[in-house]
Amino acid sequence: MTRDTDIRIISAQLAFKRFAYRTPIKFGGRVVNDAEVVDVAVEVESVDGRRAIGWGSMPMGNTWAWPSDQVDGAGTLAAMMSLGQRVVESASVSGLSGHPLEITHELAGGYADLSLQVETELSCPQPMPVLAQLVATSPLEAAVFDAYGKIHNANSYDLLGMPFIDRDLSEYLGPDFAGEYLDQYTLRRPKDHMPLYHLVGALDPLTDAEVESPIADGLPESLAQWIKADGLTHLKIKLSGDDLDWDVARVMGIEQVAAEVQGGLGIDQWCYSADFNEKCANVEYVLDFLHKVREQAPAAFDRIQYLEQPTHRDLKAHPENRMHAAAKVKPVVIDESLVDYASLQLSRELGYTGVALKACKGHHEALLMGAAAQKYGLFLCVQDLTCIGYSFLHSTSLAARIPTVSAIEGNGRQYCPAGNDVWEPTYPGMFQISNGTVRSAELIGPGLFGCNDATAYQLTAIDRRLDV
Repeated sequence: MTRDTDIRIISAQLAFKRFAYRTPIKFGGRVVNDAEVVDVAVEVESVDGRRAIGWGSMPMGNTWAWPSDQVDGAGTLAAMMSLGQRVVESASVSGLSGHPLEITHELAGGYADLSLQVETELSCPQPMPVLAQLVATSPLEAAVFDAYGKIHNANSYDLLGMPFIDRDLSEYLGPDFAGEYLDQYTLRRPKDHMPLYHLVGALDPLTDAEVESPIADGLPESLAQWIKADGLTHLKIKLSGDDLDWDVARVMGIEQVAAEVQGGLGIDQWCYSADFNEKCANVEYVLDFLHKVREQAPAAFDRIQYLEQPTHRDLKAHPENRMHAAAKVKPVVIDESLVDYASLQLSRELGYTGVALKACKGHHEALLMGAAAQKYGLFLCVQDLTCIGYSFLHSTSLAARIPTVSAIEGNGRQYCPAGNDVWEPTYPGMFQISNGTVRSAELIGPGLFGCNDATAYQLTAIDRRLDV
């Protein structure tokens, strides 16, 4: 059924930009030194003939989305970029119309076939994982939602209810959601401020004495310096997952530095999250880790808010990795494992008690998984992909509009600040951290967060034939 509020895709284009990292980041046993960012512009038309342009942007994050022993990093990146190009070209000629939730859900139904085309053309020795497909196509989804808000001169998060969408959530999430819509699971105004989760990577120096080769660019170079500069209260700790002594010692070192610096700032409340990036062999490793941390530093144990993706992302292939025992101690959330509703349900069966949402998995998927997580009383957080510039604003807009998300991870300012430079004057409270928080109240305009077309056109690399 056509509604007066529907939009139709007129055209879509994309461009690629590469940013070198200021300093490398290590996670899951791999080191990343740069980011390939995909920018997408989508032009849409309303039923009454008005037009608007929406924007989306995302780092491809192939090292995280497609770790492989069969395809090298250059190969996985090329395949993901090719898929992004094909999806944009397909959408551009699709003529799809409706609400963005309906349009992007229909587009998502074709991702697997387009991925197969890429795999065949590039002679990939293994299929592209669903997670990599989601990352490659996420800028397009963001652009469609952004354009919808601009057509109606309203924030996209305020256009998720029954007046705009015919079919309720049971269409996407099953009978438990009959009669419900996304507006019931999102806020009409963003949270004013949100604590920023600062990443402590496995290579990051904790103290000034550990800084072996100073960058000398004016930004902090150790954890101690970052805490002082930004008043940090939330620290995400990257752990090895296969070296228990190192993992425990890392937490102890961070606790020592944080306690010393926070004490000097007069801060007595701060917290941690622990991210194993699926490297733990089993839940026993997690339990041993928690036991040793509690034994050696009870205060540090108390500060751990949640544990992220301890074991292998393929839940079906590893049903023995049940998290019930660990989840009795701390919330355990899935990240890499979460690619659709079925994976969320399976994670619940395996004892996971939380969900990490990411804008890079697609905006419509993030909204649906956020609703499902709230419905089932799961712990919710929004995580990063070293999002920079537009993508960080998008990610924060998601966190700021979901009621039970209390903080936002953002490590782009640490590892790739060049990607933020041109956005900072427009959104100073999002990139200039004060009291350990971002000012998410700035994300209130039409579209996903209020970025106007002239600004986005100026700041992206898209050479396009669309009229701004």
